Amino acid sequence: MKLYLASNNPDKRKEIVKILRPHGIILPEEEGIKFHAEETGKTLKENALIKARALYELVHKPVISDDTGLMCDFLDGAPGIYSARFAGENATYKDNRRKLIELAKNVPPEKRTASFVTVAVLMLDEKNILFFEGKVDGIILTEERGTSGFGYDPIFYYPALGMTFAEMPIEVKNQISHRYRAFSKLKKYLDSL
Repeated sequence: MKLYLASNNPDKRKEIVKILRPHGIILPEEEGIKFHAEETGKTLKENALIKARALYELVHKPVISDDTGLMCDFLDGAPGIYSARFAGENATYKDNRRKLIELAKNVPPEKRTASFVTVAVLMLDEKNILFFEGKVDGIILTEERGTSGFGYDPIFYYPALGMTFAEMPIEVKNQISHRYRAFSKLKKYLDSL
C-alpha cells in the first residue's frame, strides 16, 4: 500500500520513512502536490488529523501524518502542541531550546521531568481513521549536549541510556523515540493488512 506523508518537516520525514520501510511512502512534492495545513487543533490528535485531512482532500488516497509535542511537567505540560513555535511563530529549533533552557534553569533536575509524545494518524478514507500514540519520558537539561537529531533533542536527556537524544546515533534514537513508538504501532497495523 502506498501512503502519502502529510508533513513538511524534513527531519520528521526522514525518521518516518526509515521507520515505515518497506512500505512505500510518497512525499507530496514528488507528485507536484503542494499542501499546507493550519494547525488549529487543541490536541496533538486534532492537529495530526488536520494535516492528514488537508492532504487526503488533494490525493484521495491513504495518508499518514503525526503531531508531536514536548510536555514538561514543570510547565504544566507546555510547550505541548506549541512545541514547534514555542519561542514565536517563526522560531528556529535553537530559539525554542533557548526559551526552554531559560525557563528550566532555576528548576531542580528532579523536577525537570518531561515526555515527548507523538500521535500518528493513518487515514485510509473519510470513514477509516486510526490513531497510534508513542511516548518517551526524560529530563530537560539546562545545557545542550550532542549534535545529531533536531528540535529539543540536545536538551532531552534519556536516563535509560544516560544521554540526550542528540548524543545518540540516529539508529538508536529510531528504536526508542516517541515517533518510533507511534509509527511502529502504525507499521504493525499495516503489516497485518
